[in-house]
Amino acid sequence: MPVLNDEVPDDGDFDAGRSRGEFDNITPEDFVRGSGSNPPGWLGPADIDRARHQLPIAYVEIVPVRSDELGRIVQVGSLLRMCEDGAIERTLITGRVLFHESLREAIARNVAKDLGELALPMIPSSLQPFTVAEFFPTPGVSEFHDARQHAISLCYVIPVAGDCKPEDETLDVEWVSPNSPILEEFIKQMPDGHGKLLQRALSWAGLS
Repeated sequence: MPVLNDEVPDDGDFDAGRSRGEFDNITPEDFVRGSGSNPPGWLGPADIDRARHQLPIAYVEIVPVRSDELGRIVQVGSLLRMCEDGAIERTLITGRVLFHESLREAIARNVAKDLGELALPMIPSSLQPFTVAEFFPTPGVSEFHDARQHAISLCYVIPVAGDCKPEDETLDVEWVSPNSPILEEFIKQMPDGHGKLLQRALSWAGLS
């Protein structure tokens, strides 16, 4: 059987010094949950800060909802979160897609990170996002802003069927009917374009 060129690298190849089978003993859970030592390709704080100044970073942004037995959205969730400067902001579930992590795993991990392991997100069979948002560190380049980085965010509406217990930096999750006037107040309280994403999610779901 012919040998693929990549299996026997030439001395000048960029990865000639890398051992083959580097991921043989790594499972998806090692990347999603962590398993003692960091898996290959993991970025520490200094490395991710450097990457954020040089590369666009892939994110998922999630609008959590409650639905009835017919799949109709009856409640929309938003998070109260502590910022790095100590301020409290209202936002959605958002987080990076990790190295060697599928989009499904990224959605499940970020929901569990903010709403707890028992939130039970119902990830759809199709991973087509309702929109893609491009966050820039420079204000005014787009309607979405992230002072830390240039982030490309795939945005999803995800029903959660379980019990939600705020975790990590999430202080509370508040649910409101999509027809309630309170929702408009919540949208106004979301900075950096997250409120616009919630409005687009409602429009995509046929609720506005």
